[in-house]
Amino acid sequence: MNPFDDETSTFKVVVNTEGQHSLWPDFAAVPPGWTVAYGSAGRDACLEYVRTHWTDLRPRSLVAHMEG
Repeated sequence: MNPFDDETSTFKVVVNTEGQHSLWPDFAAVPPGWTVAYGSAGRDACLEYVRTHWTDLRPRSLVAHMEG
């Protein structure tokens, strides 16, 4: 089973410098360029965090360019 699909595992929500969010399995090291924003928690709680906090899916650099 793909670890990202395992509903019984725990995850972290990681965010990159562009503000993009991703679920990351607890057992895996956080990749370079990403920081932990939430967790460790269950998959559903992490997904809810992402839904609540990542409301603009555009990368930050694009937002800055469009607003600049």
